[in-house]
Amino acid sequence: NDALRSLTGREFIDQVLIDGLGVKHLVVGDDFRFGCDRRGDFSLLEAVGRTHGFGVEHTRTFKVDDERVSSTRVRTLLASGNFEVAARLLGRPYSLHGRVVRDQQLGRTIGVPTANLPLLPQPLTLRGVFAVVAELANGERHPAVANVGFRPTVGSKRPTLEVHLLDFSGDLYDQRLTVYPCARLRGEVKFDDFDALKAQIHQDQAKARRYFTTADADLTTSLPLASAPLGRETASSDFTSADDAADTNDG
Repeated sequence: NDALRSLTGREFIDQVLIDGLGVKHLVVGDDFRFGCDRRGDFSLLEAVGRTHGFGVEHTRTFKVDDERVSSTRVRTLLASGNFEVAARLLGRPYSLHGRVVRDQQLGRTIGVPTANLPLLPQPLTLRGVFAVVAELANGERHPAVANVGFRPTVGSKRPTLEVHLLDFSGDLYDQRLTVYPCARLRGEVKFDDFDALKAQIHQDQAKARRYFTTADADLTTSLPLASAPLGRETASSDFTSADDAADTNDG
């Protein structure tokens, strides 16, 4: 919120880390900056930590293919649809997962049923329509089309991950679903009516089918993404785990 964004680096340490969280030990990146003035850094944290009794350490820069790994870089890649490079930097394919909930079931009325996973109300790294691989709780993987955003045609106020599994029939309500974005198809659009929306969805499905045909991937054994050389996760992203909300697969 605006009050938090207006805090200086020192005010953030005092009000949030010390008074709010009771910090005992802090691990930050070597280029970490904070506070509205961007003057908060490792040196400031270390100095305040010595006087207030909490430890501070920083991680070293990590590079893949001579490129620095950072959460900012990963978010930029994801937002632009460059999932292969993002996977190399993360050390794994980027994914979202959550529990399927009952919604308005509008997709069924136009012949396109979707599995809906509510997202937490915070800035979204992904926004738009994507070709994805949907993995069920039993490990089955299916090609799918997903919309990430606010569904402007139906006037939704809450961000949602909507997933339509291609050539699938079954009840997914209350099941855990993991979604791997593979290719960005388009941005979100507000359509004049449901007929226009339905026509566009059919185009999205056709694009996704062409993508998976071109990718020539066996979804039962692998994902159509670049293999990742890192042995551990190195960055987190925009969704936080919750029982009824979609979140990132951080481990």
